[in-house]
Amino acid sequence: MSLSAATLAAEFKVLLALLRGQPSRGSHAERLEAFYAPQAGRYDAFRERLLHGRGALIAELIAARALPPGGHLVELGAGTGRNLLFLGERLAALGRVDAVDLCPALVGEARRRTAAMSKVHVHEADACRWQPAAPVDAVYLAYALTMIPDWKAAIDNAIAMLKPGGHLGVVDFYVSAAQPAPGLVRHSALTRAFWPRWFRHDGVHLGPERLAYLRRCLPDHRLVEAMAPVPYLPGLRVPYYRLIGHKSDDAAPRSR
Repeated sequence: MSLSAATLAAEFKVLLALLRGQPSRGSHAERLEAFYAPQAGRYDAFRERLLHGRGALIAELIAARALPPGGHLVELGAGTGRNLLFLGERLAALGRVDAVDLCPALVGEARRRTAAMSKVHVHEADACRWQPAAPVDAVYLAYALTMIPDWKAAIDNAIAMLKPGGHLGVVDFYVSAAQPAPGLVRHSALTRAFWPRWFRHDGVHLGPERLAYLRRCLPDHRLVEAMAPVPYLPGLRVPYYRLIGHKSDDAAPRSR
């Protein structure tokens, strides 16, 4: 698909931001704001061709009956709120949706996008600490864990806010371990070396640890491992995964 001159110009500005990378100083929120504020308005258009599997993750949550009518859904690391559009007609059937992100510029875009969606509530908050008033049916993170420094805390927090029987969905980049667990994909040494270095410049940290931790925390899960094209890097493919984990029905309810 050919891109218009205006689209190419907009993407060039995003590429410049990516080349400059994320600042190394300041709090996590300050680094995110410095990196994303200049590109917030063009954020989604560029990443439509980079962040694969988001629609499939939502479809799999729906198929798993994780989003019942009147249910409560949370997205952690929600960015501009674009992923909520993958819900389609299911959004109207839900009782409440909370979208949480730490970057003020992206939160501003999310609030503009969801202004007419009465069931959607956008929060400028830390995914490692924010909690809903009551346990929820499902939580998902789409290309967020690789950007969260304390990613274990984010996973623990997501699982803690789930009802017994609730679901956690994650889609993100990764690379495999040199010797992955039986049944999992093993990436080449070049893949394991190249992609973590490529993404680290922009504050995105690839490795096998997040997926391994998710699988340990949620033994009852469904996992898909895949490869996706990258804009402006013809012939190259970056690994990503989709995981939906089920919190056991007999898990103790979270106390407030």
